Amino acid sequence: MLRIHLGDADLAAVRVAAAPNPFWEIATSLHRFQTRDGRWAYAGWLRAVRLRLREKGLERALRTILLPLFPRAAYFPDFLTPGQGVDGLAAGCDAILETSPRRVAKELARLDRTVGAPPWTARLTGLEDRRELVRVLRAYHDAVIAPYEETVRSRFDAERAALGRGFLDGGVHGLLGGAGPTIRWRPPSLQVDFPPADRELRLDGRGLTLLPAYFCWRTPTSLADPALPPVVCYPVRRDATAPPPGHPLADTPSAPLAALLGRTRAAALCAAAGGATTGEIARAAGVSAASASRHATALRDAGLITSSRHAATVLHTLTPVGASVLRAAAHRP
Repeated sequence: MLRIHLGDADLAAVRVAAAPNPFWEIATSLHRFQTRDGRWAYAGWLRAVRLRLREKGLERALRTILLPLFPRAAYFPDFLTPGQGVDGLAAGCDAILETSPRRVAKELARLDRTVGAPPWTARLTGLEDRRELVRVLRAYHDAVIAPYEETVRSRFDAERAALGRGFLDGGVHGLLGGAGPTIRWRPPSLQVDFPPADRELRLDGRGLTLLPAYFCWRTPTSLADPALPPVVCYPVRRDATAPPPGHPLADTPSAPLAALLGRTRAAALCAAAGGATTGEIARAAGVSAASASRHATALRDAGLITSSRHAATVLHTLTPVGASVLRAAAHRP
């Protein structure tokens, strides 16, 4: 278990990441290849990406480069999941290239002590070898993560909205207490299911970033170096009635609801279940922002959602009638 101790200054600096971090998605997706735990939930995705990796000629790179660097074990190097990734893949790649050779060597030595590392990893202290690694990471991302970006983002947005609602209802205590069953808020510490050994982390005023991740399964993870900006990467919550990722109907509304409202409007209603902006509805439904606005207006006129403006954005949430419609569709015989 990881116990994160938060003082008053830390509580004031708790935040939720503004966007998915593609490097944490890369890391946790690579873990899905290394265990049968949760494989049923990603079966369709695994079948599709194995074929895509073969077509792109990336199977050898997966086996000899990526899996050894991202073992599903007690440790993998922190420099491979840069915080700058929330600003996009390019920003994270630049951060990896700019990592000091001394830090790279230190973290790779720890990897070797913990689980063993191939001899070639020592060359990653050199800029050219890191450029090649970044090229492989980009190719893997394009083949495995990018085709699912809309799904990743919509699940991330729903989780962020749910955490925001927890904050509105209960302040920072409500936010920390709503981050899922593997994270428990026991003031003044956050207890995170984090095998294998117990760890203590004192934030000392640095605050904490919560990072929901689509490919993270059950067990949260974190940076190993306590001196780095504290972050907890944890699984997005999942709808038990939804099909698994990779399924043709994944992240789509139920067939009766789609038949009643139309697929796009039903997707907009589902997105509003956790609170969603017009842009988030557009991403979830796969339409333009203008089209999402029209669908939101129709749902609002029907009394299924309500909308409120916050600065430059409009937040859409369910009315009691809209929630009843969704519940009826989810629990149909």
